[in-house]
Amino acid sequence: MIEQPAYTGFGFSDEEWGLLVGLPQSVLTAASAAESDGTRRTRAENAAGLETVSAGRESASPLVAAVAGEIVTRVGDPEAGEELPVIEPADPPAMIDDVLARAKAAAALLAQRVDEGQAGAYKHWLVEIADQVVGAASTGGILGLGGDAVSPSERRFRDRLAQVLND
Repeated sequence: MIEQPAYTGFGFSDEEWGLLVGLPQSVLTAASAAESDGTRRTRAENAAGLETVSAGRESASPLVAAVAGEIVTRVGDPEAGEELPVIEPADPPAMIDDVLARAKAAAALLAQRVDEGQAGAYKHWLVEIADQVVGAASTGGILGLGGDAVSPSERRFRDRLAQVLND
């Protein structure tokens, strides 16, 4: 007997599932790219984002738990000490716009395929990932002291994401 992929239980195609599974890591990268912070701060942001993605495996939402489980299988488990590579997009504004467009498409897809509770849990999880990333390392300051916990550009990304997702 051939085991069916997890997404078939939710009624998604392979392409649709790819959107839902790829989006959390893209949100993480876009939130980090919203402000150029340097390698050390970007690593802290990546770690915070991956922790939030990983925590999704414990979600009461079967959709969030399944997506998070698949992401951790693909990119690594922070509980095992695995880290994401630092990704610095060549054009952060274009990358952010792309992520927001994909978030809007995911929200529309979820509205068609799953109940409001599942859709809401997924969308809220994406915003939580962005929140954790933008709050993980202060911006500005000297030698890691002072600075803003969340920069205006990071806050703008987080707010735009929440608006696109209606969360």
